[in-house]
Amino acid sequence: MSTHTPVTGRPVRVALVGAGNRGLTYAEWIKAHPERAELVAVADPRPAARAASGAAVEHEDWRDLVAGERTADAVIVATQDRDHLEPVRALAEAGYAILAEKPLAPTEEATRALVRAVEEAGVLFAVCHVMRYTPYTDLVKRVVDSGVLGQLVSVDHLEPVGWWHFAHSYVRGPWRSERDSSPMLLAKSCHDLDWIAYVMGVRIEEVSSFGGLAHFRPENAPEGSADRCLDCAVERECPYSALKLYLPTLREQGAVWPVTHVTEATDEAGLLTALREGPYGRCAYRSDNDVVDHQVLAMRLAGGVTATFQMVAFTEQTHRQTRIFGSHGWLRGDGERVTVQDFRTGEETVHDLGASGSNAADGHGGGDTALVEAFVRAVAEGDPGAVRSGTAASLGSHLAAFAAERARHTGTVQPVPVS
Repeated sequence: MSTHTPVTGRPVRVALVGAGNRGLTYAEWIKAHPERAELVAVADPRPAARAASGAAVEHEDWRDLVAGERTADAVIVATQDRDHLEPVRALAEAGYAILAEKPLAPTEEATRALVRAVEEAGVLFAVCHVMRYTPYTDLVKRVVDSGVLGQLVSVDHLEPVGWWHFAHSYVRGPWRSERDSSPMLLAKSCHDLDWIAYVMGVRIEEVSSFGGLAHFRPENAPEGSADRCLDCAVERECPYSALKLYLPTLREQGAVWPVTHVTEATDEAGLLTALREGPYGRCAYRSDNDVVDHQVLAMRLAGGVTATFQMVAFTEQTHRQTRIFGSHGWLRGDGERVTVQDFRTGEETVHDLGASGSNAADGHGGGDTALVEAFVRAVAEGDPGAVRSGTAASLGSHLAAFAAERARHTGTVQPVPVS
């Protein structure tokens, strides 16, 4: 059970470890609410990333936070997947409240070790399962918990990653390789497994899975294509052209995500140099990627509820799509509105939240800001109950992902351990 002394009479002091896209997103909320929180330090090996955070004190290495004088109440750990365990363990032992990016770690052993370290230290801890914190999720859960659907029977959930988003992050980007990052299901979709269990109110007990890398392979490269988009004779006909993805974004919106992942430069010359020399200019069919581009899961949840989940690259980039089936009604949700039909009356009710961003670039539909607000409030009030994504819940979704990967590789149905 985590404990934390409330912070009184001043803003919560926060340090940031890892000033990438996710870390800087959380830092923006802190800087926008100086009455509630203060970004006192940042640790990142890249000078430009440290400067972008706007933190008062800069460190090249997170170890300096542990070794030096304590200046923060809490730390956000937003490093790459394989670089979570060591800083989280050290910071927990030093007594910091911690907000950690997901996935916690790329292996079951490392995930258990991280959770064990946090629980033994007894610090306030939260995981960035941002989907738990969105207004849309609140709406879906209110409907489910209201009983209007009757006995919950089944749920069907789709994550439409988006054809260009997949090419950017999972073919050319940091999450393209299981060796360097983690399995696709864990990196992208532990959010979704966590969300299914959270909304339905029961844990995932068994899982089977199928999927693989169907398209982004050398044998599927178009005839006449080259190793890099800048040299490619058929680039204009290719939907995964790096020039098509990044140049229009820079010209129309400036240096924003995903361009900021490609280069620190803000002009076309700098972008073209990055595409000439770096990973984001490589042919999508000739990269060193190995993560799956499609995967399906069939699951049994506690109480006999069944669930299906599909992650697929070949879609528009949009919200998750969900259908929940009950004995007395059913729900259809698209991230912006929820439609409910009551079988008893035949009445159909539409709850419309309006447009909201579906991905990391536009705040995960309000989940990013709500997550940081909840974490800061938990630290300020000394109340772990203010966060929805502690160790037990997050461990459950990770264990379900690891079980699904075992099922996919072995063609079996796998149990999901309780802990």
